[in-house]
Amino acid sequence: MSLGCPIREGAARAPEAEALTFAGRRWTYRLLDEAVGRWVAALQARGVKPGSRVALLSANHSDAVHLFFALGRLGALLAPLNARLTAKELAPLVQEVAPSLTLAQDALAERLPGAECLESWAGALPEASTECLPREASTPRVVLFTSGTTGRPKGAVLTEGNFRSSARCSAANLGAFPAPRWLGTLPLFHVGGLSMLSRCAYDGGCLVLQDRFDADAVNHALDHEGVTHASFVATTLERILDARADRPVPASFQLALIGGGPVPAPLLARARAARLLALQTYGLTEACSQVTTERPAEADGQTAGAALPGLEVRIAGPEGQTLGPGQEGDIEVRGPTVMAGYLNRPEATHEALGGGWLRTRDVGVLDGRGRLKVLSRRTDLIVRGGENLYPVELEAVIASHPAVQEVAVVGIPDARWGEVPVAFVVPRGGQPFPLDLDDWCRRSLAGFKVPSRFLPLEALPRNAMGKVERTVLRQRLSPP
Repeated sequence: MSLGCPIREGAARAPEAEALTFAGRRWTYRLLDEAVGRWVAALQARGVKPGSRVALLSANHSDAVHLFFALGRLGALLAPLNARLTAKELAPLVQEVAPSLTLAQDALAERLPGAECLESWAGALPEASTECLPREASTPRVVLFTSGTTGRPKGAVLTEGNFRSSARCSAANLGAFPAPRWLGTLPLFHVGGLSMLSRCAYDGGCLVLQDRFDADAVNHALDHEGVTHASFVATTLERILDARADRPVPASFQLALIGGGPVPAPLLARARAARLLALQTYGLTEACSQVTTERPAEADGQTAGAALPGLEVRIAGPEGQTLGPGQEGDIEVRGPTVMAGYLNRPEATHEALGGGWLRTRDVGVLDGRGRLKVLSRRTDLIVRGGENLYPVELEAVIASHPAVQEVAVVGIPDARWGEVPVAFVVPRGGQPFPLDLDDWCRRSLAGFKVPSRFLPLEALPRNAMGKVERTVLRQRLSPP
């Protein structure tokens, strides 16, 4: 099946409809189509062609939107890199992608040696190219890195068809809404941000893009920009309600998707009191964002909802058998939103997709109505404010300190971030407990990954197989 560019389609259907707003500027579909065409011409002049790979290090910006759709028209692959990572963390990702072109915002360029300045490109674009050939649904569109429980980065390759299907499945679940206006605070280097961007385009809507999350800016957009839909995590939802002192949202606002883990019942009650319909959702990068979402007419805050129309979710047992309602097991997904595979990782791809289902390695249970309750976001995964933290990565950095014998990192509940990492550290024999571990971590890790506390232990608790008993460590931090 061949698919056209949704921006070109929107320009033909409703050229003067608003498609994008950012930093005081506004683009209709006609203007956005022209801007994307200029980026196409600039990329072609640099030899970008079908199958080329382009890496991007950028915060949310209109130029990133233009680049995303321009590469789609060319059949090239975008590798958006996490703008919060350090140079040391970015280097192996770029090596994995092997891009023919690397772009970075000027403020971030020092983290990516050899990158060309995104702003310079945007300031010297040629006349627009009219090229806009249909692309096969199987055309690789984006590679997004997700470490998984091993902590080793893997690039999930999502196709044109994945994004189109994700938009259609989501719309079928949420219900038809003409020209939706989605608030874009999720990063465009995350699957949530990119799926929202593509969803707006496919639905003929407008993305009200913001460079970062700011509760006051969000509330201004809710009150003055006619925003109808948004996507948050529990921590950002709470900050929005705090900033508006629980004032009801305008009647024009329809709903917010809440991902990144379960939402506390008191927070859902606050949202309802503010006339904000908050729908819990479960998704992952490898399935192009949403997998299950509460339906607006049935939302009760008890689950993450049922599978989106067109997708299948099952709970699998240890032998791969399908388990019935109420039985806990591994969450598996099947459908047109599931990734093509991991970049350069055939073995990891086979492990994830070999049985015909995407093995998420998350644990959950389905109720009698097919609604999913997520019990564990991968056993040891820490979800801090919507960001996945992998203990093995943090432990490797801490263990490299000369005064550290061994270390284990676990997540504990946190009122603001949902979870934060805490490190249990065994000092090397005969040495005092190192007091510079925070600084040590910040040399190699992004700030949001640095443990909130470093606690001394004489030895890590281990089971008969020699594995660290993380449950015991978490219990040490639990109130009596």
